[in-house]
Amino acid sequence: MNVLAIDQGTSATKALLLCPERGPLGQGSAPVRPRPTADGGIEQDPLELLDSVLLAGRQALADGGEPAGAVGLANQGETVLTWDRGTGEPLSPAISWQDRRSAGVCDRLVASGAAEKLTALTGLPVDPYFAAPKMAWLRATGRTDGVVTTTDSWLLHRLTGAFVTDAATASRTLLLDLDGVDWSDEACAAFGLDRDGLPEVVDCAGPIGGTTAFGGALPVTGLAVDQQAALFAQACFAPGDAKCTYGTGAFLLATTGPRAARSTAGLSASVAWRLAGDTTYCLDGQAYTAGAAVRWLGELGLIEDAADLDRLGGAVPDAGGAVFVPGLAGLGAPQWRPLARGAFTGLSLGTTREHLVRAVVEGLAAQVAVLANAVAADLGRPLSRLRVDGGLTKSRLLMQLQADLLQVPVERHASADATALGVAALARLGSGQAVSVEKAVGPVAPVERIEPRMGAGEASSLMAQFEAAVAATTELGS
Repeated sequence: MNVLAIDQGTSATKALLLCPERGPLGQGSAPVRPRPTADGGIEQDPLELLDSVLLAGRQALADGGEPAGAVGLANQGETVLTWDRGTGEPLSPAISWQDRRSAGVCDRLVASGAAEKLTALTGLPVDPYFAAPKMAWLRATGRTDGVVTTTDSWLLHRLTGAFVTDAATASRTLLLDLDGVDWSDEACAAFGLDRDGLPEVVDCAGPIGGTTAFGGALPVTGLAVDQQAALFAQACFAPGDAKCTYGTGAFLLATTGPRAARSTAGLSASVAWRLAGDTTYCLDGQAYTAGAAVRWLGELGLIEDAADLDRLGGAVPDAGGAVFVPGLAGLGAPQWRPLARGAFTGLSLGTTREHLVRAVVEGLAAQVAVLANAVAADLGRPLSRLRVDGGLTKSRLLMQLQADLLQVPVERHASADATALGVAALARLGSGQAVSVEKAVGPVAPVERIEPRMGAGEASSLMAQFEAAVAATTELGS
């Protein structure tokens, strides 16, 4: 059975028509445009998000020339909006996961002493990255009508009429009791949100409702937040299996198994997926700017496109002492400094464009290595490998530096669209066309395995330089 898999992302919506035996049959995409606001926020037009889903999905079906039997939808995760449940009309812009205007909500919870209890309850640090602070901020700024949810619930309502969210997405809100996998009255009260106005929490695989938005009637049977969908596609089913997706940001997740873990190393703990009522959990951390940092280099005129990362950054043996801190949209795990800023340090009159480009690549790899070290601390053992996917994995320089700084092999996924592949696998399970997670995903073999070349001492020295630069930058920004 073919599945229409839709990945509604930060800068684009991608859709694939996927056959379990023949692979991708058709594809479609539509850009979406996050908009900076005068007060420092980042918003998106909800109707543009919906139109992008419809356009990309219809393109994939037309390109494939065959019908689909089910639909899977992956979403951005922590992006929120208010909307009218009766009409489906949006009542606010979509407030992006990158938006930091709800920092004051978090500061008040920290000052009141409530933050520590919320973290223990939900597995998440109290940070504006997550959905609930933005939801509370929307209410506080006058959006008191309608319901306030993550974007997946609104998109699903427009497609099917259902009012639901999947367990993995719900676990990214700061409102879900992580152990009970249901909305927490205590967390809702802390943020001043009405539990009765929240969508039903459902499994990641199963019939949600039908849609005619792509032509004939199709059941929607797979749901997931984007990073958990990629974890599923990478067949990270065993505790300790880890992947990193390099998109707008870089997101590292490690499966922990059927019992919810709590991080002591600054990571967040979430639902990886819930299937037939059984929950699998994960630890995760994020660098908010990865592909976004590459686009920023282009806007500055330092590169023309992502291929220049290797052409320019690979033209010098090192960064010449320059260090880049990728805090252009704040720092996530494990630092959790939402108001931090990006920085170059160690510059001299001898610093060239090539050095700056290489420093950015090294900084991205170093931040992911920090996340991997935090995972290792929580698991009590180092990672044996890191599976990777996303557009930036095409950079040989980045992938080699990643293996070097981790000191473990990096295995590159054959497709840059692991999120779509993961939600398609969930849709196969949800439609009854697959009997196990292994059969739903199918065989997963890396297209490339990159071994470390750098010695452990040199890697340790580069990591120490990076961590010193992060400490100096956050101290200046405090």
